[in-house]
Amino acid sequence: MKNLWDPAAARQCASDLELRVYSSRLLGQDTTLVLHGGGNTSVKIRERNVVGEEEEILYVKGSGWDLETIEVNGFTPVRMAHLLKLARLEALSDPQMVSELATQIARPGAPAPSVETILHAVLPHKFVDHTHADAVLAITNTADGEARIREVYGDDVVVVPYVMPGFDLAKICARKFQAEAKPATIGMVLLNHGIFSFGATAEESYGRMIALVGRAEEYLKRQKAWELAVPEAHSSAKPMRLELAQLRRDIAAAGDVPVVMSTHCDSKSLAFARAENIHDISQRGPATPDHILRTKRLPMLGRDVAAYAQTYREYFARNVSSAKETKTMLDPAPRVVLDPQLGMCCVGRSAKEAGIVRDLYSHTIDVIRRAEALGGYRALSEQELFEFEYWDLEQAKLRRAGAPPIFSGEIALVTGAASGIGKACVAALLKRGAAVVGLDRDPGVASSADFLGLQCDITSEQAVANALEAAVRAYGGLDMLILNAGIFPAGKPIAELKLEEWRRVFDVNLDANLTLLRECYPLLKLAPKGGRVVIIGSKNVAAPGPGAAAYSASKAALTQLARVAALEWGGAGIRVNTLHPNAVFDTGIWTEEVLKARAESYGLSVEDYKRNNVLKTEVRSSDVAELAAELCGPLFAKTTGAQIPIDGGNDRVI
Repeated sequence: MKNLWDPAAARQCASDLELRVYSSRLLGQDTTLVLHGGGNTSVKIRERNVVGEEEEILYVKGSGWDLETIEVNGFTPVRMAHLLKLARLEALSDPQMVSELATQIARPGAPAPSVETILHAVLPHKFVDHTHADAVLAITNTADGEARIREVYGDDVVVVPYVMPGFDLAKICARKFQAEAKPATIGMVLLNHGIFSFGATAEESYGRMIALVGRAEEYLKRQKAWELAVPEAHSSAKPMRLELAQLRRDIAAAGDVPVVMSTHCDSKSLAFARAENIHDISQRGPATPDHILRTKRLPMLGRDVAAYAQTYREYFARNVSSAKETKTMLDPAPRVVLDPQLGMCCVGRSAKEAGIVRDLYSHTIDVIRRAEALGGYRALSEQELFEFEYWDLEQAKLRRAGAPPIFSGEIALVTGAASGIGKACVAALLKRGAAVVGLDRDPGVASSADFLGLQCDITSEQAVANALEAAVRAYGGLDMLILNAGIFPAGKPIAELKLEEWRRVFDVNLDANLTLLRECYPLLKLAPKGGRVVIIGSKNVAAPGPGAAAYSASKAALTQLARVAALEWGGAGIRVNTLHPNAVFDTGIWTEEVLKARAESYGLSVEDYKRNNVLKTEVRSSDVAELAAELCGPLFAKTTGAQIPIDGGNDRVI
């Protein structure tokens, strides 16, 4: 552990709340402390309300906020007086607790406060920090975890047995703290859950957290359980995209929704998946119950999704009978797959969700291995984990959840993605929730959260194969293919057109698309909701212009290729449609030279040429992209082989 407190930065904070934000972000920067919304922090501040009365307010992390990026508005102000009254009740159901907390929020529009709000309130310290530190979990998640924690900390912490978050946990912590806290007590450990620190100032509470977790790390080092040697492991060199796409389809079928699946074959993931005792250590449960909401209770070993789903149904049936409320079974599909050939596959409804699963389970691997070195990893019981997974508060969240974006869990590939229509298609697909792979020869096709940009010369069959392999390893398969990349050379009459130039245009506009269609077909067949292809053709197919022989002929041939694909692929549930744009001037092919040449060939000025359509309107890249995205959606679910102009109305086409 490294204390990152910077006195100069802290002096820039104008209030205790701003210091709370600053120190919370310090905690959030360290993934060994908190991950993706985990952990909680709070501060108690005396303030005057609108009628001039002074009251104590607990500012606690609000639901949906991440400590790494939290802001002032991410802390929910809750009136302390009522919280302390609630803490004195003998019993309070979780729904009642949530309802009561909502009545005591002092700022309209603030996020829902943490379910651990009452726990933060009863701890008699101004600042309270709570993390799920890996080092602490590695110690608590063992058969003699409590004894080891007491050995590490002595009277410096109060030790609390595992209790699910909520009112009962707050009551037990308050009782234990009052009975066991000593003058030297600076923290509290919740077994199989995490660790608390507190203090009179943000710096003191943060510093104590770092020191406490540092002591856990030092203990692991003394026990020879800190350094995790990773044997070098290599993944198979053969292409795996079809196997991965089939696995993703099977998982999507089990969960009845499309999913994104990222595959990780680094040495750490492969070595864990290939461990001799993997069937034992991986099947004991998550490092902390919070993870179960993202990773499920257990990872799937191998690729038998049907068997995993059946085992999950049996787990639900075994435990639901003892539940106090009616439970609706969650989908039985795995979120983590461990396979000796594939390594670790992580599943989510988006690339971001799959990334969160990867981060959580990567840290779980470390916790498991360190706990094993201490004598044996032990998670909570199946019943305790079931209670958390089917917690009534989580069930309520599911009932309140709205419909996901239309392309959630689906993967699209766009060629010519760095600019113009291709770039706009990427944006339109991302807006609809898809994970998108973009190919372009321009190295500026940079990746982002749900977008994998790959520099690729689509005229190279090997480059296309490599790009598809990378795409499927990143996201799991392919549902939508937008063939947009093309070149439009400067106008040249047939009498002057050399064969070399002709072939260069056909190489990009036609032959490369044949390669892409052929190589993507096996992946599109495995799309959970059926594959979709959109070809970006051209007005020149129906209405060619002088000086554009190579371009017009190549796009006409591409259109015929698309028509044949629609005929051949319909039986596999793949739809193939073509858009014919015209005069889209915010694209890369419309250089000043090309634009001037085309205008001259029609005897028009450049400005008149730009508005040369029936509707006298401008057609932008985004207009084409929106229609391309809609062609992949449910409105066109029964349309294939179509050719649709998007040109403002061209009199020659009409």
